[in-house]
Amino acid sequence: MTQPNVILIFTDNQQAATLGCYGNAEIHTPNIDALAKGGFRFDRAFCANSFCSACRASALTGMLPSQHGVHSWIDDRNMEAWPKGWHALSGLATLPEQMQRLGYATGLFGKYHLGDAMSIGPGWDNWVSMADGHVRSFYDNKIFDNGETYDQPGHAVDFFTDKALEFIAGATQPYFAYIPFPAPYGHWPATNDGRRNRFSELYDDCPMTSIPRQGLSAAAVTNYDMIKSQSGHGLDFSMLMRAPNHLPALRNYYSQISMIDEAVGRIAAADPDALIIFTTDHGLSLGHHGFWGHGGSTYPSNLHLAAHSIPMILRHPGAIPAGETSPIHVSNVDIYATILDYIGGHPDPALPSRSFAGLLRGEAVANWGEDEVFSEQEETRVIRTPQWAFFQRYRGENAPDLKDELFNVVVDPGETNNLADDPGHSHIVADLSARIAAFFKLHSRGQADLWRGGQPIQNSMMKSYWSDIWGKDWHPVYAYDDD
Repeated sequence: MTQPNVILIFTDNQQAATLGCYGNAEIHTPNIDALAKGGFRFDRAFCANSFCSACRASALTGMLPSQHGVHSWIDDRNMEAWPKGWHALSGLATLPEQMQRLGYATGLFGKYHLGDAMSIGPGWDNWVSMADGHVRSFYDNKIFDNGETYDQPGHAVDFFTDKALEFIAGATQPYFAYIPFPAPYGHWPATNDGRRNRFSELYDDCPMTSIPRQGLSAAAVTNYDMIKSQSGHGLDFSMLMRAPNHLPALRNYYSQISMIDEAVGRIAAADPDALIIFTTDHGLSLGHHGFWGHGGSTYPSNLHLAAHSIPMILRHPGAIPAGETSPIHVSNVDIYATILDYIGGHPDPALPSRSFAGLLRGEAVANWGEDEVFSEQEETRVIRTPQWAFFQRYRGENAPDLKDELFNVVVDPGETNNLADDPGHSHIVADLSARIAAFFKLHSRGQADLWRGGQPIQNSMMKSYWSDIWGKDWHPVYAYDDD
């Protein structure tokens, strides 16, 4: 097979259940649904972490946060203190750099959120990004466009789609187009500023019954109080308490998904022969389990289904069978190895990133191992299997006594009945704990492993938690010394 053009579409904060092809009857996503119908859909796809910077780092390196070091969102309110031209993944073998070596032209069009977006990161030939990883608005964003800086007044999804299409149209060699849209996002003020788009009227009278209405969880309130008590954040996190069950924000969020859907249709039409991957950085709870936001929006953090599940759809006409689905557990960490394997590269087998390229072609998946997936969110590590979801909390001297959580997802898909302290399930807890320990022993880097006193790249949502455990000298860093 000749090297295919590759288009990786990344949305921002979107659980799988917000798409028609994943069973949502209220959302308008005909183009994404058509992509799934003409391609391959994974029904059990999950994120590596519940923050956007960490998940983007995982997809672009094939590593978990305890290896690449990005455990939280890169806090670009502090960019004036960053080293000049700083990029969090510098020195790692990133996907665009690997693809350049394989003869690909590479382009990024969208939200970067892994360092200085106003300078071109390693591995990119074409670079159009927004200055701020924190999406304060879908409009009026400062843009860095291959060395030129300007303000762009239109909707960001339309703008980045146009820029990606220019790159696709002008390609003279195999290309890799990475399109990380800064939508649907879900956080205020972007989804609660009163501005309407051309799909807003679709949801004006939508009852939003696809979103459960639940009271605030105690874990969400505790997290909010902890954030307020910590110095250095300076952001208004009150929306985390106000957003659940807020219909205007929910309807705006759905309208942004329809904006993306239209963009997907345009991109798919521009190159019908390309390998297209549609996914997201991580899920987003829209009130599910009584909280709004990432899994890091509760204390202890969680990776319940709404914050953990992601869409994963791949289409390559003539190579990937149309209309296929799979229940196998995959992660956005696996994007790295899958793309490289699919185009004829050789991903490092020591990485946690697993290639499912063979599965896409109807072949057996080589060296896949157990049907399980691992994630981590600072003090919480997660394993999912066909029957179990287990959230293990850090245990150690000076650590708070945070309870583990175990859910039988077969009989309790809503993950409401915690079985971790049930003596009848102690053997399950022991087995899953051992699997987590073995996985992270194999796939961690001492300087980046928070559970061993490592330090995160640039930011942590749990600064006071870890400094109480590892000492007052513990702090985030910008880079690691050689191990």
